[in-house]
Amino acid sequence: MNTLLRIWKTKEVRHSILFVIAILVIFRVTAHIPVPGIDTSALESIFAGNQFFGLLNIFSGGTLENFSIVAMGVMPYITASIIFQLLGMIVPQLEEMQKEEQGRQKISQWTRLLTIPLSGVQAYGLILLLSQSGNFFSGSSVTTLLFAITSMTAGTIFLMWLGELISEKNIGNGISILILAGIIAGLPTTLSQSFAVYDRSQLVTMILFAAATIITVVSIVVMNEAQRNIPVQYARQVRGSRHSGSVTSHIPLRLNMAGVIPIIFAISLVLFPTMVAQFFVNARTAIIRDLANWTLQIFQDQLIYGIIYFLLVFLFAYFYTAVIFHPEDVAENIQKQGGFIPGIRPGKNTADFLGWVVNRLLFVGASFLSLVAVLPLIVQQFTGNSTLVIGGTSILIIVAVVIDSVKQIEAQLMMREYDI
Repeated sequence: MNTLLRIWKTKEVRHSILFVIAILVIFRVTAHIPVPGIDTSALESIFAGNQFFGLLNIFSGGTLENFSIVAMGVMPYITASIIFQLLGMIVPQLEEMQKEEQGRQKISQWTRLLTIPLSGVQAYGLILLLSQSGNFFSGSSVTTLLFAITSMTAGTIFLMWLGELISEKNIGNGISILILAGIIAGLPTTLSQSFAVYDRSQLVTMILFAAATIITVVSIVVMNEAQRNIPVQYARQVRGSRHSGSVTSHIPLRLNMAGVIPIIFAISLVLFPTMVAQFFVNARTAIIRDLANWTLQIFQDQLIYGIIYFLLVFLFAYFYTAVIFHPEDVAENIQKQGGFIPGIRPGKNTADFLGWVVNRLLFVGASFLSLVAVLPLIVQQFTGNSTLVIGGTSILIIVAVVIDSVKQIEAQLMMREYDI
């Protein structure tokens, strides 16, 4: 209650939170504006009991089940971000641009521009993907199809803009908060569907579901809070006639620096091949057609899907940490400030030591995150309920995003207390 009162009394923080809530209301309103020509009853039958479409619906922020104008969510934007981050590790010019503020702004602009064609391609692929499971699109003319693709592309760009507006308020990542809002909006329905099929004879299954939920929540909290403090000693400084003694500080290295981003990236990459394969199912070339069908079959296999999902989360945890944490820059800053890690020489040795520590911490954190990501898949094998996968992924994102937002709000409150 004291924290809530502090938030309400702090004008800037209160206005930021109210602004974000207003943006989320706008997002939920657009989520109920369907694309013209959609048969909603046929769409509901497609989503009933389909695990893949359920996961796709969650990642779109709960907008796909209505096939609204924002049905694709922010998937194209995330895909464009992944492309440029990968290019940044390959192309030296982009890597240099990422180190400067002006360069990062330029890359951000290119990411927005790339989102537009990706949105059009993914919109068409999504329509083809759902059409394979049922006839939900009443309009068959080219004009109707183009209108649907255009409206869905505009919806994605609109969500991208809303996400950036939220991020500017410094109370969390805007894209993650939009996904969180969609999950929370659909959570009551998901839970009711999960427990509607149970009776008293399936008490063990219900207990397993509750245990998996608790384990997921506790694991994410522990993983986000765990860190190793690297001690840093700053030498004695002489300022005029005064001598200041040495100061001991530390560098906090988190077990999982990437947070929930590896999960979001992994889901985006898992869904993308299936959507692309839809373009080539009816290809004239036999090899391309067989490859597209093989891709669809591979991702429908639960075992293979789980292994790919596990590996992608693991790899993206390393990848994103490499993007946001640079041991060489940290070592250089420590040396410039006259500091050193006890027992480690400044410069390259410090950078190598920090990289060595981060890699070993990250192996534990990435393995833990990957295991938690596929834990619902494992539990599903014993329960047979496909909604467990959806619930596990939802909880994973909810906990991580809420923790991040709470920390940013607390940081703003503390900063303003110092200003006072």
